[in-house]
Amino acid sequence: MAKSAGAAEREQRPTTRRLQQMVRAYRESGALMAAVELGLFTHIAGGAKDEAALTRAMGLQPLHGERIIVAMLGLGLIVRDGAKLALAPDTERFLVKGRPTYAGEWMLFTKPDWNEWGRLADILREQAPPVLENKTVANITIEEARRYHRGTYSIGRGAGRLFLNHVDMTDKKLLMDIGGGSGAYCIEACKRYPNLRAVVLEMPAVVPVTEEFIQENGLTDRIEARVCDFNVDPFPEGADVAVMASNLPMYGREAIAAVVAKAHAAMAPGGSFHLIGEALDADRSGPADPAMWGLAQAINNTTGIAHSVAEVEGYLSDAGFKNVTTSEFIEGILQRTAGVK
Repeated sequence: MAKSAGAAEREQRPTTRRLQQMVRAYRESGALMAAVELGLFTHIAGGAKDEAALTRAMGLQPLHGERIIVAMLGLGLIVRDGAKLALAPDTERFLVKGRPTYAGEWMLFTKPDWNEWGRLADILREQAPPVLENKTVANITIEEARRYHRGTYSIGRGAGRLFLNHVDMTDKKLLMDIGGGSGAYCIEACKRYPNLRAVVLEMPAVVPVTEEFIQENGLTDRIEARVCDFNVDPFPEGADVAVMASNLPMYGREAIAAVVAKAHAAMAPGGSFHLIGEALDADRSGPADPAMWGLAQAINNTTGIAHSVAEVEGYLSDAGFKNVTTSEFIEGILQRTAGVK
């Protein structure tokens, strides 16, 4: 029997479902952050596999324990295995503290901005001119830098290994990481290529933290952490591979173009430059993740924006790089634009 015109119209009519899910997403974020901070997933992996034991392990009163456990079940982050609690595959891999794949610090990376997102409309109404300097990386203390880059390191190691799957450095001598933070890319590269040296360029408060990661990995003889504000200071010369990763939305068009041009001038002929960033599609209509990183810069009142892949390719071409191409690095999140001097 054919559907009536009214029934068909009702099926096609938009609902509020997507909007409701989106507007309440902060609750899911808060619940996941709380679970990480309470060690919920780590306690389950350690043997607290029923609700009473898990509540005790987290140090919660029974009612709050029930609430957070039911929330994690509802979100699919933990599951029931008969009478026991078990971890979902992603929480098993990434949210058990002490394991090499632990990324809990990254889950908490943006938490310092939490309150500011609640007043985003007021921030967007402000008329103060944006500044080049990003307060999340400039003039921070060593302790703040350590918290910040414990987060980036927890996820950056995997990104560094992924980069090596794209770029062969068998015959390369010097890798330069511009704004490299924890040095994860250089650490992974030097582990794989024993003849490679590397230099990480970072702000004064970050360099001691970078050196800690380098020392932890036993690579102090091959990786240098050098104080360098990439917006102002000159770059070391002679690198035959250079990378700038996950700094893209934090700076505006002129700033990124200037850094790329400076990299081109400093690199060895034949060297390859790789800008890995949260880039929009050419028509600037998505994906959502780069767009949101660009919007986040309003909180810091910087010149940062979401750049498109077409713009990024233009920065490299204008700087003089040849054979400029873009490939997907992490689906929906990161693109890798590369060129050769």
